[in-house]
Amino acid sequence: QVQLAESGGGLVQAGGSLRLSCAASGRTFRDYAVGWFRQAPGKEREFVAGITWNRGRTRYEDSVKGRFTISRDDAKKTVDLQMNSLKPEDTDVYYCAATENIWDNVPTDFRSWGQGTQVTVSS
Repeated sequence: QVQLAESGGGLVQAGGSLRLSCAASGRTFRDYAVGWFRQAPGKEREFVAGITWNRGRTRYEDSVKGRFTISRDDAKKTVDLQMNSLKPEDTDVYYCAATENIWDNVPTDFRSWGQGTQVTVSS
């Protein structure tokens, strides 16, 4: 199992950009698919973007397509989420998660989780 830690959250105005980073430690990171999720108070955690362990194929939730980009660097053991054209509705706590298994875009498919980083977009 890998240990994950997010960084890069903060406060930004609408239309601005932030880059989140997920750093991993522990076992071989390249064997893990990594997803980014977000959660607002009182709401369910939702999928944002994911990247596979082989070939680096990506998936995105519809509302972030064309604005967010997920990428990985297995040598550095990091997965980044570049977020552009941010909107107030992107305000949430963002989590990265990892899995060695076949996965769908649901939190229950991911076994390892970071502590989360707050993203706040002001209007």
